[in-house]
Amino acid sequence: MSEWFETLPGLHDQVWQQLTHGAARRDVAARQPTLATISPDGWPEARTVVLRRAVADPAMLEVYTDTQSDKIASIAAHPRAALHFWEPALALQVRLQATVEVISGPTVADRWQELPDGALLSYGVTPPPGTTLPHALDYTKTPDQSRFCVLQLALGHIDVMHLGTYHRRASFSATDGWTGKWVSP
Repeated sequence: MSEWFETLPGLHDQVWQQLTHGAARRDVAARQPTLATISPDGWPEARTVVLRRAVADPAMLEVYTDTQSDKIASIAAHPRAALHFWEPALALQVRLQATVEVISGPTVADRWQELPDGALLSYGVTPPPGTTLPHALDYTKTPDQSRFCVLQLALGHIDVMHLGTYHRRASFSATDGWTGKWVSP
């Protein structure tokens, strides 16, 4: 019997196990991946986000944000993103590429209702995120459902590396039906 990291299906399944656990549990590294986008003026941007939903079929992830955050302008200019997480307990690095759609309004009201009160405060900061402040705490947090949106990431590529005794790296693509191939680490 082989270990999960010794086969392409095992690696692919482990990625989705980490993503689905990350969307559901706070104690999993995939819960807070790094999201990278490209700013409207072409600069790379990276920030930690909270993974809220992961669905293996049709290879889709969701992250929530404020409609007035900088990442909205970045996604409008370049509707692509990358996510990255490192799971030290498994010696597993995962990089994901996706096209991004911003969804707001009544379509995402159910997601707003699921959020705990403390999380609602992240959507409706005044002045908007990224605004220059005269002092560090010159802002207010008032939940505003109209400022809540979902970044829906349709995955197109997964690059996964297991850094065990022998390094193994695999590449999976939507265009090849997620069958995957081994690549040099």
